Amino acid sequence: MLKMMTFFQGLPGQHTASGGPDLPGSSQKLPSTSEVESEASMSEASSEDLVPTLEAAGAPDRDKEEALKKKKKKKSKGLASVLSVFTKGRRKKGQPGSAEPEGDPGARPEPSAPLPTAEELKAELERGRLEAARPLLALERELAAAAAAGGESAEELVRRQSKVEALYVLLREQVLGVLRRPLDVAPERLRQALQVLAEQEREDRRAAAAAAAAGAPGGSALVAARPRRWLQLWRRAVAQAAQERLGARPPADAEGRSEAERAFLHMGRAMKEDLEAVVERLKPLFPADLDVDVVAAYAESYHEHFAAQLAAVAQFELCERDTYMLLLWVQNLYPNDIINSPKLAGDLQRVQLGSLLPPRQIRLLEATFLSNEVASVKELMARALELESQRWARDVAPQRLDSHYHSELAIDIIQIISQGQAKAESITLDLGVQIKNVLLLELAAFLRSYQRAFDEFLERCKQLRNYRANVMANINNCLSFRTAMEQKWQILQDLPGHLMGPLSELKSHGFDTLLQSLFGDLKPLFKRFTQTRWVAPAQTLGDIISTVGERLPEFSKLHDCFQKELMEVVHLHLVKEYIIRLSKRSVVLKVVEQQRQLAEHILANAEVIQRFCTQNGSSATWLHHALPTLAEIIRLQDPSAIKIEVATYATRYPDFSKGHLSAILAIKGNLSSNEVKSIRSILDVSEGMQQSSKPLFSLIKVG
Repeated sequence: MLKMMTFFQGLPGQHTASGGPDLPGSSQKLPSTSEVESEASMSEASSEDLVPTLEAAGAPDRDKEEALKKKKKKKSKGLASVLSVFTKGRRKKGQPGSAEPEGDPGARPEPSAPLPTAEELKAELERGRLEAARPLLALERELAAAAAAGGESAEELVRRQSKVEALYVLLREQVLGVLRRPLDVAPERLRQALQVLAEQEREDRRAAAAAAAAGAPGGSALVAARPRRWLQLWRRAVAQAAQERLGARPPADAEGRSEAERAFLHMGRAMKEDLEAVVERLKPLFPADLDVDVVAAYAESYHEHFAAQLAAVAQFELCERDTYMLLLWVQNLYPNDIINSPKLAGDLQRVQLGSLLPPRQIRLLEATFLSNEVASVKELMARALELESQRWARDVAPQRLDSHYHSELAIDIIQIISQGQAKAESITLDLGVQIKNVLLLELAAFLRSYQRAFDEFLERCKQLRNYRANVMANINNCLSFRTAMEQKWQILQDLPGHLMGPLSELKSHGFDTLLQSLFGDLKPLFKRFTQTRWVAPAQTLGDIISTVGERLPEFSKLHDCFQKELMEVVHLHLVKEYIIRLSKRSVVLKVVEQQRQLAEHILANAEVIQRFCTQNGSSATWLHHALPTLAEIIRLQDPSAIKIEVATYATRYPDFSKGHLSAILAIKGNLSSNEVKSIRSILDVSEGMQQSSKPLFSLIKVG
């Protein structure tokens, strides 16, 4: 970062240029008109080279020798040297001369009227009167006509041309000075400067056509001063203005932005403000015959410098924040907020400025951004889990939200993931899609870490006062994660196993922990079925249902959906334990009426269990046939009918095995061994045909 700061401090144009007024919305000044002298075209050099020659021609020998010595020893002293030509041959006071023309100085002189003298035009130009441009052009043409006629000496022609070229230097300074700061001068003066520029371009084309028609140049004493190429000088001035405007040192702010951020913001704001002003104020005044897209000229110069600055910044080893900001400007803010802004889109869309950085460099920066952002997300998620685990260990009670236990962990993780994706999407939507897939993989890894940390808490912190409350808070977290994955990140309802697996395990382990003491209380009650040899089973089941009902309020701090899921677990446990007691072979009934009575008891108990669990939120309808079908198998006496029931039962509960069937058939003491064997054979066909997604009999061990 130190290198970055050093770079921005050394950017070209970071000093304040003197002599130029401010552009709108910025304190940066445009350069003064005298600086154009260093960018003069070939025509400027030619005109200035004439000055010492002219001075030598009109001065005494001593002056001639001195002028020649000065020419050898040092360079021209610029505009002052050029204008010194007017000190030679000037009229003395009282000498007759042409009167200053009245009316509009910019009107073309009548052919019969005498042209203003060079000295008069110089005075007009020094007062900033651009109307002197047309008389000067007429003076230039008159000189060309005199040279073509051949009536004057070469020395006189050179002297006259020297004065004309010196006046053009003055005019050029005035015109380019106005055009260098077009947004800070009156519209009328700007229009005058543009008209002069257009007139000079037309004269360049006329002179070029005349030269082409004349063929090879003759032996004229005049130096070729056309084309003057003022339009090229204007383009250079625009480029220099863009460099100085965008290269200015950005002001410090109180928002904690980095040096690079401030530079990007300054350049973007300056470019947008300046181009909008060009569109609104300069474009309407630009002469149509110049055949120049003035908005494109400014836009290309600003774009070129903006791109050069960003390319230079991209060469440094950027911090994460600057990498993001660089991509944000290149891929989003520049093309959308500047190029396609409402005031500029119509003019800039046809310019086709292109990207600020080449595609290969953008891809490298995007890869760096993705790597940085993923690493940051992983670090933030790990830190959030560590802080949450510490709260569990310190026995901090969870918060309550809408009467439910609440943990901020899920919200923190969702926010971390969402912010990472939002940052990428703020650059481009495609980058958002790329990082989404990577972040979801990191989320899956985090959820596995979360599950492991939760399991450790379940194992080590059982004696803590807020143990069960924190268990419920973490189960409730699963809803926040699932909702975010289904809605915010638009994952299908059938969530991938690598995302839902850890959450399902966490929830299951949490339910087991919460229900452990309840199931422990129910165990001796279920044993009564076998201990009493199924005498008065309704009373035993009533005690079981009462015990469960008394404990259910303990789970009210779970979200409603999890209370229902927990009730399904209880429902499964009641059915499973009931089947276990039927399978204990503690009762063998040989009398048909006894089998019928037991079947009726089982049906009645099944109805009680189903009604109680359903009323308390269980939606485990798949358990409704578990006990009634077993009661029907016990009631039936025809082996063929029993086979049909067994086959149907095996399709509903694929984990129903021959061992489980044998335990139920053992109750029917009136079946022969061959009949039992025949009934068991029906499972040879159905066994293993289906996989049970919801286990029941696989949870029941039989001898």
